[in-house]
Amino acid sequence: MLKHSDIWRTVDRLAAKHGMSPSGLAREAGLDPTTFNKSKRLAQDGKQRWPSTESIAKILNATHSSLGEFVNLLGDGSGAALGQRIPVIGYAQAGQNGFFDDAGYPTGDGWDEVLFPQVGDVAAFALEVTGDSMVPVYRDGDIIIVSPASSIRRGDRIVLKTLDGEVMAKQLARQTVTRVELHSLNRLYGDRTLRINEIAWMSRVVWASQ
Repeated sequence: MLKHSDIWRTVDRLAAKHGMSPSGLAREAGLDPTTFNKSKRLAQDGKQRWPSTESIAKILNATHSSLGEFVNLLGDGSGAALGQRIPVIGYAQAGQNGFFDDAGYPTGDGWDEVLFPQVGDVAAFALEVTGDSMVPVYRDGDIIIVSPASSIRRGDRIVLKTLDGEVMAKQLARQTVTRVELHSLNRLYGDRTLRINEIAWMSRVVWASQ
């Protein structure tokens, strides 16, 4: 299972690989030089924090590195220990038949693959975002990693598919035995309430590659 320390250590390794300190890497990427300081790796209550996906994207751009190269640095250089090949399709394709089974697990042909840090779910899949319905949380071209095996709680960001084939990414506001209330990530779009018997499957977003 991917841990906070794995990602922070990989940031340090990426900096060292390019002859920089973590603060130098942050500066090179246009970030605050303290972004990767030891003090920024813990919240005020002492809990460990993740680096933001935006900061990871910026240091990859600054060092002309790919996400695959970042994953390789997670483990022993092979990426085998902590890397996972995850099937990925376009967001619009997810509404079509043939890509998921009845439980919402990826199946069939037509999937590409993306190398990503281990998420602890062999059935995890990725969707490439299109349009502006998820702005400002996710933007056109971002890839979101979805885990069917992860439990879902109030406040989680989720991907849901209805029996009619509509796919949406929302925030779970409330779930009862009969219905699900959803908040739109882009407040220009309306919130939704669906009956449980209208939903084919619902899974939690566990990571985003931006």
